[in-house]
Amino acid sequence: MMITTILYTVATLLGLGNLAVELRRDLMMFQQNSYRADRYRRWLSASGDTTSGWRLCGILIFFLALMPLVPSTPAVVLLAIFFLLNSLTLVKRKYKKPLVMTNRARRIYITAFFVGAIVCAVGMLLFGRFGVDSMLFALAESLLFCYCVSHGIILSAAALLSPVEKSINNGYIRDARNILAQMPGLRIIGITGSYGKTSTKHYLYRILSEQYETLMTPGSYNTTLGVVRTIRELLKPYHEVFIVEMGPKQPDDIAEICRIVHPRRGIITAVGPQHLESFKTIEAVQATKFELADALPSDGLVVVNNDFEMIASRPVSNVPCLRYAVKNTEEADYIARDISYSASGTDFTVIRVSDGKELRLHTRLVGECNVSNLLAAVAMAVAMGVPDDRIVYAVSQIEHVEHRLAVKHISSDLTIIDDAFNSNPAGAAMALDVLAAMKPGGRVLVTPGMIELGDRQYELNADFGEKAAVSADTVIVVGQYNRDAIVEGLKRGGMADEHIVIADSFADAQVQLNSHAFPVKIILYENDLPDTFK
Repeated sequence: MMITTILYTVATLLGLGNLAVELRRDLMMFQQNSYRADRYRRWLSASGDTTSGWRLCGILIFFLALMPLVPSTPAVVLLAIFFLLNSLTLVKRKYKKPLVMTNRARRIYITAFFVGAIVCAVGMLLFGRFGVDSMLFALAESLLFCYCVSHGIILSAAALLSPVEKSINNGYIRDARNILAQMPGLRIIGITGSYGKTSTKHYLYRILSEQYETLMTPGSYNTTLGVVRTIRELLKPYHEVFIVEMGPKQPDDIAEICRIVHPRRGIITAVGPQHLESFKTIEAVQATKFELADALPSDGLVVVNNDFEMIASRPVSNVPCLRYAVKNTEEADYIARDISYSASGTDFTVIRVSDGKELRLHTRLVGECNVSNLLAAVAMAVAMGVPDDRIVYAVSQIEHVEHRLAVKHISSDLTIIDDAFNSNPAGAAMALDVLAAMKPGGRVLVTPGMIELGDRQYELNADFGEKAAVSADTVIVVGQYNRDAIVEGLKRGGMADEHIVIADSFADAQVQLNSHAFPVKIILYENDLPDTFK
């Protein structure tokens, strides 16, 4: 009897450990989906995580253990084995972006255990009988049930905490507003766009720092709370300029940030088919990006990229507007001309159309997208009174933004083009143009494709594959998410099967590269999908 009780206790403890590890993983994915229930549900639907092999096996064991014909002791042994094996699998799994146990994440995790405890209490009432062993059996079964519905537990915990989180966030926002109210002379510049906003932020920061004490939102702190956190933790009384990157997840996100920081100037870098899973239409993307322009005061300034049709066709009447362009220069105020590339970077001329003034610039950066982003930064810097000589010097000193079309010469025989941070149709096309300009014979593209493109996901990835077929000599397609679309495009573009390599992960792709089954001289890493995409 004592041995049986010990066995039941061990199974229960293993079940508790298994649930703890699983809830931590679920919380990590919830965090990667910005703590948004709608995005998390979309991930669940796309990933099939609710019907994974382990989860289906758990459901089977749950019902099997309840069958009258199955003795309770063998059932408990089966439960214990399942808990142990699944826990070991989860613990050994490696993630690109592990869980960051913030205060919010900690609150959700603790509340999830509270929800799980309620489920277990109900399960023990339903399935338990008098006696220690019977109650332990019911508890082990309940823990298995909690594992099977762990996604629902995380969502329930987040829903319960929603009023608490709203109250906490409102307090942070009030603090940020109070800080800004004490700095009336602070010049605030908002930057948004479907792509290019982070690079433009960095370039503008480097140029303005020649003239002003400047702060920019760090990393990807481009949400409302990311901006608020920057203000509360990093903004100091001596700062003269504050550059605010704005990355909306849904309509009104940019307007919300503007209601807090009240920018006087803004830059819109692009409007394209990005995040269509959230916005549904390109028109909705356009309306959201232009929330920045709409929020600016009449004596402010907005700088917009006229190379994008959804920007060029959108009139701006509430605030002075400067348009910049590399291609669609007819209506532009700032133009980039005479672009030339070399081993040392890029040379180009900025022309201010209003007076014909020219500024010849050299940068270590490569790619038309970087020229465009620099053009936006230069236009804003000129408007803010930065002298030409300081602009020229600052541009020459700008370093690559990490993982954004950064060229790294590893050796005389190997060059890496790192464009892994994110991928979008326009940016991916420009990266392929850079690769195509390299000497043929050892150009390798490593990519999992592009995401968050809504109904056009397959089409745009197939088009990407078709262009890659003429830009690269070998393509390594990573993961399953966009595999079929990219391969179809590669074959449509004329790439032979022997030059198309399939890899399950980036680690597998690295093995393929190291095997040297094909010549490798230039490697373009285009996009690196998070753990939410496989």
